[in-house]
Amino acid sequence: MFEKIFKLSQNGTTVKTEIMAGLTTFMTMAYIIALNPNLLTNFGQEGTALWNGVFLATCIASSIGMFCMAFLANKPFCLAPGMGLNSFFAVVVGNIVGITGMSYLASFQAALIVILIEGLLFVILSIFNVREKIVESIPLGIRLGISPAIGLMLMNIGLGSNVGIYSESGGPFYVLRDFFGALTPSVAQNAMGSAYGQMILTVVTMFIGLFIIVALAKRGINGAVLFGMLGASIIYWAGSFIFLNTNPFASLADASFLPPFQDMAQTTLFKLNFQGFLDIGWFTVITLTVTFCIIDMFDTIGTLVGTASRANMVDDQGNMPKMKQALLSDAIATVTGACTGTSTVTTFVESAAGVEAGGRTGLTALTCGLLFLACIFLAPIAAIIPPAATSAALIYVGVLMLQGLKNINFGDMDQMVPVCLMLIAMPVSGSIGHGIGLGIIAYTMIKVFTGKFKDVSILTYIISALFLVKFFLVV
Repeated sequence: MFEKIFKLSQNGTTVKTEIMAGLTTFMTMAYIIALNPNLLTNFGQEGTALWNGVFLATCIASSIGMFCMAFLANKPFCLAPGMGLNSFFAVVVGNIVGITGMSYLASFQAALIVILIEGLLFVILSIFNVREKIVESIPLGIRLGISPAIGLMLMNIGLGSNVGIYSESGGPFYVLRDFFGALTPSVAQNAMGSAYGQMILTVVTMFIGLFIIVALAKRGINGAVLFGMLGASIIYWAGSFIFLNTNPFASLADASFLPPFQDMAQTTLFKLNFQGFLDIGWFTVITLTVTFCIIDMFDTIGTLVGTASRANMVDDQGNMPKMKQALLSDAIATVTGACTGTSTVTTFVESAAGVEAGGRTGLTALTCGLLFLACIFLAPIAAIIPPAATSAALIYVGVLMLQGLKNINFGDMDQMVPVCLMLIAMPVSGSIGHGIGLGIIAYTMIKVFTGKFKDVSILTYIISALFLVKFFLVV
């Protein structure tokens, strides 16, 4: 059955490999299940009911997006509410509260309509191949540079924001900035206070996990990334018991495995506040919609192109087969998210971990989607995966994606400058879309100032202009 649906042999993979790849991707992105409702409800301060509603929406919208990716596009890419976009959404909700005087919940329900409009626009643009044409308009050199730029971004996440540790001294404390960035161990210890021991365990876990993955991969063992994460998890759990005198499974003792569907029905499920939406003002609505569209579109395009390039899923021109269906899956997921109660759902860059584990078809996305759906009942179990273990995988995959630099012609300034800007912009800004935008603007300007303006397509000029508006004029 799987062979017929997903064409496994044609794609050089097996059921076992695809399932392990799906599990690998799930482990690297499972953090979003709890983090997304935390960000959208100010870490639960807006009420348990809303938190539960966003939690269920996160699981449901993500899984539906992955099912679409599996059966429409047959690609191994996984989806969830996008990081950065969810934080921006929370800021937007807070601004709506200030503009209209409505409650946070009413403002949240009004802001969901912006996400719904964005999703519906993307469905239309995907059906009529407009988004696919936008992908094709991105110059080949920039498309080749997306994969290594994402690689640096993954490494930055793995060594930075993926693991944030708190103590009585404050926080979050990060591995690269606060541990390796400290002048001496004593400086780091004084800054982190009681969290220093946890930081030491995190660093040890992260790098042992990375070395396990590398050792297994060099021996050609399938599932090296997954086994490395499992090994790192065991090390972290054991270290917590032995050295920190804490029980890493303590949260399971009083965890609830019953889905809070009633809370979702009361707060987020089709709870679209149209009256509150009208009170926001048309200029603000248009500005927000354009902003969400630009960021989401190029985040998705960048992830798809970059990850597909790493997996050799693109042709000589850097185009991925069934790009239209992949983009449509992303759009359907965003519409689903708006209707169930979460911010924009997009293709996750952590999909690269599953691709590196051998995932080549929609069976990888289907596996991850089923695991997200299961988290409606089993979220407490997913929550015990230590971030240090997933960081090991992100660093490893990031290193591998840097291999794409060999395809860049660094003797050609038209390629070199945009790619170098993307290499620094993506990890620093944390946005794939912003990195691509900066690269496209640079490419266009170089062509114009060197008298080769005819080499730039009309659509590329339009995209450059949109990003200039986004960067300098959108308020």
